Amino acid sequence: MPKYDLDGQVAVVTGAGRGIGRAIALRFAEESVRVTAADINHQNAQGVVQDIEAMGGKAMPLTVDVTCKDDTEQMVSRTVERFGRLDILVNNAGIGVIAPLLDTGEDAWDALMNVNAKGVLLCSQAAARRMIEQGSGGRIINNASGAGKIATGKDIPLGAYAASKHAVVALTKQMGLELSSHGILVNCVCAGIVDTPMWDLIDREVAALQGAPLGSVKASAVDRIPLGRIEKPEDVANMVAFLASSDASYITAQALNVCGGMLPY
Repeated sequence: MPKYDLDGQVAVVTGAGRGIGRAIALRFAEESVRVTAADINHQNAQGVVQDIEAMGGKAMPLTVDVTCKDDTEQMVSRTVERFGRLDILVNNAGIGVIAPLLDTGEDAWDALMNVNAKGVLLCSQAAARRMIEQGSGGRIINNASGAGKIATGKDIPLGAYAASKHAVVALTKQMGLELSSHGILVNCVCAGIVDTPMWDLIDREVAALQGAPLGSVKASAVDRIPLGRIEKPEDVANMVAFLASSDASYITAQALNVCGGMLPY
């Protein structure tokens, strides 16, 4: 049953094919939002659309490289062609690289900044221009991660990833201020240890670097969560649905934690 007043709205979710993005797309479908499931992997995007349609929802898969300006503009135009408008953009697409900063190569740095930061900018520019043209406001919600607020520490060498996510927080705050006069609210969510393929990758590669048993890095991280359990993608999706709703109509330019208490500031 829908919890919010989102019936009939239209959302684009990037990185929608798996993990947090998939959970967000499905949650929007539960709220009767029509969804463009954008992902660089078409098969993954098609899979989540099939799940939405099985629920009775409406969705469209789209292959999108968020680092390509033409792709992001076509993402918006094709969404409007299919569904008539655009109300919500969720910038969820992201990648991670596990390496100490002294060992982080230029290619890895550029890839992280292109997907995680430039991708947010390009998608937001395309979506915001459409929302301004429509004249009825909108929502832009960015997935910034807890790494957008803190350094991940020497035991979890994600320094370049954290730098890219700090950029997302800054983009969120500035864009929220710049778009406020158009009624477009821009916020980001800062999640903790989420049970996704990315954290499986972190566990595997950090364990290899440390010579630790597989699974031990993830287990140790979970042990530090005050609420005592790993975060589910659906926990993040719940916050995104709230931010998209009218219940959040006085919130903009904020970085909101959904982390089980790991970021008490």
